[in-house]
Amino acid sequence: MQWDNGLRQLDRQECLRFLTLVPIGRIVYTHEALPAALPVNFSLDQDHSVVFRTSARSRVVHAVDGAVVAFETDWFDEESQTGWSVVVTGRASLVTDRREQERLRAVGLRSWVAVPEDAFVRITPELVSGRLLHGHPRGGERGTASLADVP
Repeated sequence: MQWDNGLRQLDRQECLRFLTLVPIGRIVYTHEALPAALPVNFSLDQDHSVVFRTSARSRVVHAVDGAVVAFETDWFDEESQTGWSVVVTGRASLVTDRREQERLRAVGLRSWVAVPEDAFVRITPELVSGRLLHGHPRGGERGTASLADVP
């Protein structure tokens, strides 16, 4: 894919590879008819779905089960003006199968906070998009290239 003003759209496989590089992302969902975003640690599962573990009593668990959500993660280096951003859009669902829950625990998917009762949420990717930023090609002023500049 071509660079345009220091930005390049990533293809699906590149996006999936970038998702494996960082442990934190944000789930974007609807809470009481308003948009909500919540940072979560996550893992990319063998079927390329995004999975995170949280409290079974959390509001996000009840809000997202069966809903279409977005999940975004990124990495940026401000000094070199480089980075990337990936967005996964798909249907979220609670992992209810006990064997699947045990498998996810065994691969090391952990909540960063202690929870009395955990739940696993899986986001099945329907749309996957991403952008790679490589500074301004002419060494432009701070802020001249933005990830929002790519349609």
